[in-house]
Amino acid sequence: MATLDNLSKNYSTLIQEIESGQIKIPQFQRNFVWEKRQSAQLLDSMLKGYPIGTFIFWRTDEELRAVRNVGNIPLPMQGKNEYVNYVLDGQQRITSFFAAIKGTQIVRDEKRLDDFSSIYVDLTAEADKEIVTIDLTDRNPSFCIKVNELMTGDFTLLLQRMTQMSPELHPKVNEYRNLLTGYQFNIILLKNASISVATEVFTRLNVGGKALSLFEIMVAKTYLAPDLAYPSTVGFDLAVQYEQLLAELRPAQYDTLAPATVLQAVSMLAVKGCTRKQILEIDKHKFIETWPRMVRSLKLSVDFLRDYGVTVSELLPYNALLVPLCYFFDRHPMRPDGEMLRRIEDYFWRCSLGTRYSSAVENKLLSDVEKIDKILVNEQPRYEWSVDISPDAITRDGWFSASRSYIKAILCLLAKQHPRSFKTNLEVRIDNAWLSKSTSKNYHHFFPKAFLHKNTPEFDAWRANHIANITIVDDYLNKNDIRTKAPAGYIADFSTANAYMNQTLETHLIGNQEEFGITDNDYERFFAARVQRISNCLNALLIQQTTDNQIQVEALEEDEEIETLED
Repeated sequence: MATLDNLSKNYSTLIQEIESGQIKIPQFQRNFVWEKRQSAQLLDSMLKGYPIGTFIFWRTDEELRAVRNVGNIPLPMQGKNEYVNYVLDGQQRITSFFAAIKGTQIVRDEKRLDDFSSIYVDLTAEADKEIVTIDLTDRNPSFCIKVNELMTGDFTLLLQRMTQMSPELHPKVNEYRNLLTGYQFNIILLKNASISVATEVFTRLNVGGKALSLFEIMVAKTYLAPDLAYPSTVGFDLAVQYEQLLAELRPAQYDTLAPATVLQAVSMLAVKGCTRKQILEIDKHKFIETWPRMVRSLKLSVDFLRDYGVTVSELLPYNALLVPLCYFFDRHPMRPDGEMLRRIEDYFWRCSLGTRYSSAVENKLLSDVEKIDKILVNEQPRYEWSVDISPDAITRDGWFSASRSYIKAILCLLAKQHPRSFKTNLEVRIDNAWLSKSTSKNYHHFFPKAFLHKNTPEFDAWRANHIANITIVDDYLNKNDIRTKAPAGYIADFSTANAYMNQTLETHLIGNQEEFGITDNDYERFFAARVQRISNCLNALLIQQTTDNQIQVEALEEDEEIETLED
């Protein structure tokens, strides 16, 4: 059970704990942003005996990732099983105070250097005026002393500095030095708390700030420093490992995976669950031990998807699909074939077309992993959701948006055909950078929208911008050769250079040109024929279950009922 202690620390105790490495800034803290003027105001308040607020520390023996030392000054590392007080609230104040006392230089993010040694105490300032300042304009430098000179432990240096000023100021030097060394700092110490509790406290204290992500917390929690006594041993840094994983996936164009997906995959392999609570409770060493397994099985999953036709990660309907696949390949590192392959295919399309992970992802992942367990022993799982891939359903739900999981699923179907260029019959290059939005270069309306608008102005815009009208082409062809031309025209033009046009069209799930209405520029015929072709292909990939048939039967019966009423 977490407990809170109210403490008071004096100057020498606080400085000693900072310098010995007992007080540190955790990695999840935001950067130090106070300017020197704010630091001067803090010290001015201390000299006047004003309260400067309470510091909140989290006392733990957990070793956190790349902790920042107070004031960016290199300090001793935490020893094994040694307690450290991590600053949850008061980073700006404690850093300002320590940097001024030590006269350190702090490098900002923009590489600007702030010299905190240039903060002065004006020994002649009246008590109700500004005593600590960074601006010596209109002040006599001989009557001012730097804070770090005032507080230095080198008595000889301080004595030398005092001999340079009027003797009547010497009492002020002693007075201000004693005021700072005698200042009592109020501390609240959070003890016996997990990192999830500590970061929750941190988030609540920083009202208006951005809440820490689960990944940021796990980066801190799973950090393991290399053992300097054994140079051959390596530590673990989740942030570095994640970036390395993305770099390794980049050539395969699967480097858009979110950190949350990676955490879910590790957790599923480690504890067969991936709720936030389960992820946070994974033992650090178990997480580190599981990481290589996750990387290996994730790469096998990516290889499987790429060979299957999902050649880039932007086509994936859900990143979460990689979690069950990762689980599968962790337990079955060989490529599936036969009935096992059919069942994995069936699972992929059911999740993708059934908008499986649109909500309650964590609970559904656990349920789906149980289905993967059945596939692993060559049993057919039973799915609690149905999929309607009838032509009517595709017509109704097929309005084109590259961000919709349903549309991405059909784009996966199109990519699975390895579409070829209408002009050259060479396979189209599909690129992540071209697939993030509906206006991207790889997406081409077979009947250009401008053509349809010009020739059939009464035509509904949504029907023109429909997945049935989308083909995947290379960007040059899209921008330079097709533009707003009628399909009969540009297909005829390309046919002079491409002797395999009919085969090329088949790779886009487009059949006989006359039957598909291309030769007559008949969009209604094209639309109906392509929707039917997409439906047929999806039906071939799914293992039908009763609920699938029922939903399509009900849809047909509903249509017949409407027709009867109209008659």
